[in-house]
Amino acid sequence: MSEKSNEFLQRADAQIAIANEQLQQGLTLGEVSASYMYGSVRFSTYMACTAYHTAEDMLAEKDEIIEYFAKEYKLALEEHLNNHAVTHDFTQNKIK
Repeated sequence: MSEKSNEFLQRADAQIAIANEQLQQGLTLGEVSASYMYGSVRFSTYMACTAYHTAEDMLAEKDEIIEYFAKEYKLALEEHLNNHAVTHDFTQNKIK
C-alpha cells in the first residue's frame, strides 16, 4: 500500500488515538499493543470471512489469507521501522 489517501491516514490516526487514550489510563505499551494486534486480527478475519460463501471455501484458502495479511503487516512494519529509525528521538526512551 504505497499510496495512502488522506482518509486512510485519518482512519489509522483514529486507531492510534484510541491506543493513546488507553495508555493515558495507565496501561503499558505492551498491553495496548497486544490488544490492538488482537483486535486487528479479529477484524481482518471477519473481513476475510465475508469474501466466502461457506466455511469450507474459506478454510480451503486459509494459507493464502494468512500469507496476504502477514505480507501486508510486514510491509507496513518495515516502512515504519525505517521511518522511525531516522525520525524517532531515542534519547527519550525509557528502558524497562
